[in-house]
Amino acid sequence: MFSFTVPLGKLVRAVSRLRGGGSALPGLVVEKIDPGFMQRTLSSLPHGVAVVSGTNGKTTTTKMVVELLESQGLKVFTNRTGSNFTRGVAAALLGEVDWRGRLDADVAVLELDEAHAVHFVNKVPPRYCLLLNVLRDQLDRFGEIDATAMLLQRIAERTTGTVVLNREDPRVARIAGALSGPEVLYFGLDESLRSTFPNDDDMRTAAPGTSPRGDVPDSPAADVVLRRVGTDDADFEFDGTRVATHMKLRGVYNIFNAAAALVLARSITGASGRPGDAAKLVKALSEVAPAFGRGESLTVDGQPLELVLVKNPSGFRLGLKSFPAKGYASMIAINDNYADGRDMSWLWDVEFDSLREDGVEVLTGVRAYDMALRLQYDEVRFGSVDTDIPAALAEFIRGSAGKPKRVFCTYTAMLAIRRELSKITTVEVVS
Repeated sequence: MFSFTVPLGKLVRAVSRLRGGGSALPGLVVEKIDPGFMQRTLSSLPHGVAVVSGTNGKTTTTKMVVELLESQGLKVFTNRTGSNFTRGVAAALLGEVDWRGRLDADVAVLELDEAHAVHFVNKVPPRYCLLLNVLRDQLDRFGEIDATAMLLQRIAERTTGTVVLNREDPRVARIAGALSGPEVLYFGLDESLRSTFPNDDDMRTAAPGTSPRGDVPDSPAADVVLRRVGTDDADFEFDGTRVATHMKLRGVYNIFNAAAALVLARSITGASGRPGDAAKLVKALSEVAPAFGRGESLTVDGQPLELVLVKNPSGFRLGLKSFPAKGYASMIAINDNYADGRDMSWLWDVEFDSLREDGVEVLTGVRAYDMALRLQYDEVRFGSVDTDIPAALAEFIRGSAGKPKRVFCTYTAMLAIRRELSKITTVEVVS
């Protein structure tokens, strides 16, 4: 009955790409004409579907899980474009299935936006899910933080096999109490690191760099624990063994999410009948490069230019902590488009003192003047303010010639900056 779905979808995909359209459009068309397409296609996978969701870190964590599983010989389908709505998954499937709609993969690992993940799991119950964190983000979309936690709980409730939870986030950890069917595993932190990764409650009640939690004697045992974070390495503990490894990933938050990726990958490989090779998993983890815009380093005029995605108070705070300003020319690009969240009041919950010594060369994006006002209150000097991102980026590159550069940017600002950079350096442009 739906034999025309894949050919039509592939045609729309080809036309969309020729016209420079968005990567999710073919998925939207297929969802309309054949609502059962995703379920039929993904139900054929021998090891099922794994969903990765949460406020921060979905894209990089999904990338880590995929590369870890591939190191174990599994064929993995994923939504590589970063389109984390259901239509993005459908569009990604169209690019991978053959003309008969068959998908050559062992398992699917999908990054999904919290709200859209609920729609997805109602259609396709996942065998695994990984829930990273709950932080204030896009309040105009999700409302209060407890509403976001409920969305994640609904994902967990639809999961048939294993649910992986963040032991250090109380709103995520308590989801375990609502579950009766799936296995529950945790990733966690060494006590010495808890103040580095504040949950949302910590950010409201504690001074920066401190944590009111202290020891957590009733915490469940974690399958993987992050014990130490270095400049370019980290220590993880699992199976009673502490393992040190080099890391290409930048950003302390990415390193913590590496522990989450290890838990999920070990669970999938164990259930697949191929017990995970720990040495290969750790080696694969050490070789994972940042996902686009998430601490990604490009080369412009012989100097590194780093893109650091910031989309909520916690993400911006950890970005500033992970990427010290000294020695770098800095630019901040703030948009308030739908994908960024329209409410930018969260900028007032971030301390910008670390930028005071070197200042910020250029401010850009739709909300550049809001950012300028925020920096004035923290006595951080800044140069030009220009809402036109291409013009501002060109000025930033000219004005900081010979210096390493760093851009803190919201999601749509990051996409615009990468499009401009693709004209002068090697960058994969994602629509």
